[in-house]
Amino acid sequence: MNYQTPSLRRALAADYAIGLMPLAARRRFEQLLLEDAALRVELALWQESLASLTDTLPEQPVPDRVWKGITARIEPQVLHMPQKRPFWNWLRATAAIATLVIAVTIGVIYTRDDVRYSATLASADAQPALRVQAHADYLQVEPLALAAITPQQSLELWAIPADGKPVSLGVIPAGGKGKVVLSDAQKALIGKPIALAVTLEPKGGSPTGQPTGPALYQGALAAL
Repeated sequence: MNYQTPSLRRALAADYAIGLMPLAARRRFEQLLLEDAALRVELALWQESLASLTDTLPEQPVPDRVWKGITARIEPQVLHMPQKRPFWNWLRATAAIATLVIAVTIGVIYTRDDVRYSATLASADAQPALRVQAHADYLQVEPLALAAITPQQSLELWAIPADGKPVSLGVIPAGGKGKVVLSDAQKALIGKPIALAVTLEPKGGSPTGQPTGPALYQGALAAL
């Protein structure tokens, strides 16, 4: 089969991204991805296009007539409020509101999400397996449905740029959850058109600097 035919390459990338490719064919296609940068770009474009289908729809305002109809069906309730409040009750209420505002403000500051890029890596049968979120200096990884590995094995994360060989981003923490600290060279890759892949390697990662085991999970890194 001539894998250099443009129409065939597009069709293969689309089948892989959608999940229609048989298992044996997926294995062959994943081997091609490791050697063919242009094919990885083709796959990333398909995956980004498909990801847009799951975007959240914008909220639609409810017309005033709907709210008026709802209000008309609700039995009005009379609230009995004292005309004057004691000074200390007012002071306690003001203090409680101020405390709540401060707590919310601090929570927003300390939980501010600085995630810049995100990817969901899927298995050969198109099942989400690993979520990767790129921060300024590190990657946050979270397992979704990782396959079990032996103590003598490690899962290694790779960046696959469109114009080069796979670059290791580091070994995924045991259990699949944790941080992967990035070097300056690795940070430079984030934000470029790259795909991510996870391979099964010996304990501690690939001894050669390039993938040696099978690619278990793949996905495109997209900006948020």
